Amino acid sequence: MKAAVISTPGKVDVATVPDPTPGPRQVVVDVAACGLCGTDLHILQGEFAPRLPVVPGHEFAGTVAAVGTEVTEVAVGDRVAVDPSLYCFECRYCRAGRNNLCERWAAIGVSEPGGAAEYALAPVANCVKLPEHVRTEDATLIEPLSCAVRGYDVLRAQLAAHVLIYGSGTMGLMMLQLGKLSGAASVEVVDINPDRLATARLLGCTATATSADELDRPEGWDVVIDATGNAAAIQDGLGRVAKGGTFLQFGVADYAARATIEPYKIYNQEITITGSMAVLHSYERAADLFAGGVLDPEVFISDRLPLDRYAEGLEQFRAGKGRKVQVIP
Repeated sequence: MKAAVISTPGKVDVATVPDPTPGPRQVVVDVAACGLCGTDLHILQGEFAPRLPVVPGHEFAGTVAAVGTEVTEVAVGDRVAVDPSLYCFECRYCRAGRNNLCERWAAIGVSEPGGAAEYALAPVANCVKLPEHVRTEDATLIEPLSCAVRGYDVLRAQLAAHVLIYGSGTMGLMMLQLGKLSGAASVEVVDINPDRLATARLLGCTATATSADELDRPEGWDVVIDATGNAAAIQDGLGRVAKGGTFLQFGVADYAARATIEPYKIYNQEITITGSMAVLHSYERAADLFAGGVLDPEVFISDRLPLDRYAEGLEQFRAGKGRKVQVIP
């Protein structure tokens, strides 16, 4: 089969690799589409993936093409979206229900061959059947949405909160949608990309700006979310949190990124600084939200490229052009 392969840091090609064969509790998915995201760029840079080469792609959906000998939950021909998370279920974090912090954390498309391929292997437990009205290609959005749902689990957002989001790429826009759904009094978005800000306005944010200085909330925001991973945005956002408020590090920063904090201010104003890592008990809920229409795929997915253009799609994502970029094997 054809697959995108990151062979060494900075090098990705589309190559021929062996077809997957399912184990007893695994299925082979005929991939309909695979989304690209910032994690893929980090893998390309030589971060995250414990070993190379690897087939990337952790946002994917498709049709079951083969099942293992002990699989009864799905059948050949079923359409599924796949949670890429792979846990050991044995370490102290898994036993405490904090599987996303697993000491042996792994993921399809990160440490194991992923969905940027014609076929992908997945545990049957990670497959969620799609209802008839959900287009298979669109269901790739469930994985990033499940990360956003996890983010709001961490926030424990209250009604009528004033929310500031840095970044209006796919993840920032999803956090905007969930902020509105959770009853925020206002959701404002900061980005330096005017096209992306236009999408945030289309989705009904309260206000947009290229700098938080342009927004009228001198007392700060109850919730500040970084969805960029950019050190400058993070640093600015830390200073925008209102008394008693929360800063959520949601964007994936480079390992070398640094920001400074004011310990006295955190103490004196009871500010919470927290993070949200990937997926935790949120994939099925995200699938339900997606099936209920919380996101418009035509707004969120801007480009659908053939698999042969995977490298081009990554460069487009890196340049901040469009919104969600997919490859179609």
